[in-house]
Amino acid sequence: MNYIEKINHVLKPAASNSPLVVDLFAGCGGLSLGFEAQGFETHGLEMDADSCATYRRNLKGKCIQVVLTPETDLLAAPVLIGGPPCQPFSVGGKQKGLKDSRDGFPIFLSAVKRLRPEIWLFENVRGLLYRNKWYLNEITQVLQSLGYVIEIKLLNAVDFGVPQNRQRLIVVGHQGNFKFPQLLEKKISAGEALGELAFEAPPESKFLTPNMDKYVAKYEKASCCKRPRDLNLDKPARTLTCRNLAGATGDMHRIKLPDGRRRRLLLREAARLQSFPDWFEFVGTETSCFNQVGNAVSPLFAFHLAGMVRNYLESSKRLSSSEIGKPRIAVQLSL
Repeated sequence: MNYIEKINHVLKPAASNSPLVVDLFAGCGGLSLGFEAQGFETHGLEMDADSCATYRRNLKGKCIQVVLTPETDLLAAPVLIGGPPCQPFSVGGKQKGLKDSRDGFPIFLSAVKRLRPEIWLFENVRGLLYRNKWYLNEITQVLQSLGYVIEIKLLNAVDFGVPQNRQRLIVVGHQGNFKFPQLLEKKISAGEALGELAFEAPPESKFLTPNMDKYVAKYEKASCCKRPRDLNLDKPARTLTCRNLAGATGDMHRIKLPDGRRRRLLLREAARLQSFPDWFEFVGTETSCFNQVGNAVSPLFAFHLAGMVRNYLESSKRLSSSEIGKPRIAVQLSL
């Protein structure tokens, strides 16, 4: 089964006999899709209307449009997942940590306290592990006090069949014996993911103008790029972001066609590089759809994580309800 067949057939919501998963800051459903493909039932919560509409169109689970707060009512669930916003430790953040009103982590922490799930998982940017390690420590200290074994690992989606170098921090809280998924040996190239799309120029194509070519050349020279940053079909793509998908920037993702013209990535191409199936439909303007793709957790990456959550729930010995909440200090960091 090649890459395109895999994402189109493996990443389909399966019959659900597994526990409910609550997905906070669910976006368009990339993380939830991976869990649904493993047989879980999902319930998403997300503030963006287009993202909610995309989630509802493609997934079996419900998605509630809501501005989350630490007091938001949540369904009882044994699994809690999410990708809390990271403004407090972004470049423009004020470094206020859990006291920053824009921060999504107090909401996630509150959900863990109230739901006491058997296992929880959150995804975030790699910067939380380095420049902002102080903030990660602040978060894990709170979660430790709730009695969870906490494991922290920096993973790259490219090691799980996604044709894109995309490093993400994964933090898991459990009661013992959780294992991260094994890395795959084969790397999927952008060319294998896009197939014939990479050589086509449909009517909706947006080509770089001569002035844009000059701007890109100037940007690459200033950035000391060793080679043009056009999509290399023989290698996995570089990280997809909202900015380099939706914006006409010097760092934009683009394809150089056989005739020498360069065009920006199409939505379906960006979706494939993120491992969204071809049947997955995005709702909203072009900019909104690109933003949904750029913000999402790669569904195929999520599929592998969800498989390990399923294995954990099926095989690990969980603490009794009376033991949950007693401190079990065990933070493991793997890079």
